[in-house]
Amino acid sequence: MDKKALHVITFSLAMVGALNWGLVGLFDFNLVEALLGSGSGLARLVYIVVGVSAVYVFATHKNDCKICGEMMAKK
Repeated sequence: MDKKALHVITFSLAMVGALNWGLVGLFDFNLVEALLGSGSGLARLVYIVVGVSAVYVFATHKNDCKICGEMMAKK
């Protein structure tokens, strides 16, 4: 898998996680648990994959984001 595809996938998964947390905070509604069942192995796997994706995005953001990369180059 090339770097751009990996970035798109991991960023998308991180956004899904962020949206799910927004739903939990605003409406006390967990979309992952609603779709996959509370405490199910599949729901747990989704949380793990989303978490790993967020860590990857955080670790590589400076290199992948054109705006952040330009700001870092100016310093």
